[in-house]
Amino acid sequence: MGKFLESEKPKQIRFKALSDTISENAKVDGLFKGKPRPFCLPSEYAEENLFPPIRQAAMAFFANHNIAWHQGQNGKPSNHLCSSQVACVNFLFPFTDKPIELANLLRSVFPQIDHIIPVEDGLYVSFEWIGAENYLGERASKTGNRTRGANFTSADTIVMFEDRDKIRQAVLIEWKYTESYGGSYLGFSTSGTDRRKIYQHLFDDPDCIVDTDLLPGVDALYYEPFYQFMRQQFLAARMEDAHEMGADVVSLLHISPDANGDFKRITSPLLIGLGATSTGVWKRLVKDEGSFISVHAEDLFRWFETEEMQDWKSYMQARYTWLKHIPQTTNVG
Repeated sequence: MGKFLESEKPKQIRFKALSDTISENAKVDGLFKGKPRPFCLPSEYAEENLFPPIRQAAMAFFANHNIAWHQGQNGKPSNHLCSSQVACVNFLFPFTDKPIELANLLRSVFPQIDHIIPVEDGLYVSFEWIGAENYLGERASKTGNRTRGANFTSADTIVMFEDRDKIRQAVLIEWKYTESYGGSYLGFSTSGTDRRKIYQHLFDDPDCIVDTDLLPGVDALYYEPFYQFMRQQFLAARMEDAHEMGADVVSLLHISPDANGDFKRITSPLLIGLGATSTGVWKRLVKDEGSFISVHAEDLFRWFETEEMQDWKSYMQARYTWLKHIPQTTNVG
C-alpha cells in the first residue's frame, strides 16, 4: 500500500465530514472488503462519491454502455473516496458537454487544437474506451461480447479534436490517482494463461510502436504500470491504423498527480536505468514522438481558467487538495 494513498485517506475523511456535497446519512463509515472504513461511504450512498451536478448523468452513461464501475455495486460507483475511477469521472465528466472549456483544458498539452469533436452520444468525452474492434486479439467472453472497464484493455477516457491544419486527432487518456505498484511479474495470469502469447503478434509487427531494440526483452513490460502502458499504446496505434472515427492520429495521454511519488517508481528490474520515472521510461521506449504524453494533473488544473466552472473547480480543490500544488516541472515524462 502506497504512502500517497495513506496520506489521502485522512484528507478524504475530512472532506466527507465537512463537505455539504455529502449528506448526513452518508457521513458514517462505509463497508469495504467486509469492514467498516471511515474513508468510504455507505454503499447505498455511493453516488455521493461524485461531483453533485454529474451524479445522475454519469451513472446513466455507464449503465447505458454497460461500463463497469470499479468496485461498484448496483450500478453505482465505488464507495471508496480514494477511487481513481471516481477521481477521473469527477475531473473529466463535467467537460462532456463543454467543448470550449475542454479545448482550453487540453491546449496546455495540445496547443494546436482548433475545436473539439463529439466522441459518443453527442458527448465530447467518453469513458472506458476499448476501441471499435478487438485490435489486440484479446479473448472475448463466452458470449463473444467485449466489456468496457473490465477484462479488456481500455483507456479511462477518449477525446477528439481537429487541429488548425484540419488533422483529426483522438486522444486516449489514462488517469491515475493513488495507484502504486509492486514488482509482481504478470506474464502469466492467475489461471495460468500465458499473456505473452496474446500480445506477441504486436511486437512481431514491423511497424511495432515499441522500440524493441532498446527494450531488454518483452518480459520487461509484464510489470505494472508498463503492462498497462504497453496495451494502451498498442490500442492507440491500431486505432490510428484503422482511422477509427476518422482519426488521422491517435495518441496516449497519461495524467497523474505529481504528489504521488509512489507511482513514479520503476517496477520492472530490466527497465531500471532507462529513465528516472515509470512514465519517463515508457516515453523513451515509444518510437513515435508525441504518441505518448505524460502530464501532471496539478499542471492541467492550474493552467485551466474558467468562469462557468467555478463550482467544479472549488469542489475539486476542496476534495483533492494536492491540485493546489504547483509542480516544479511541467511534465512527468
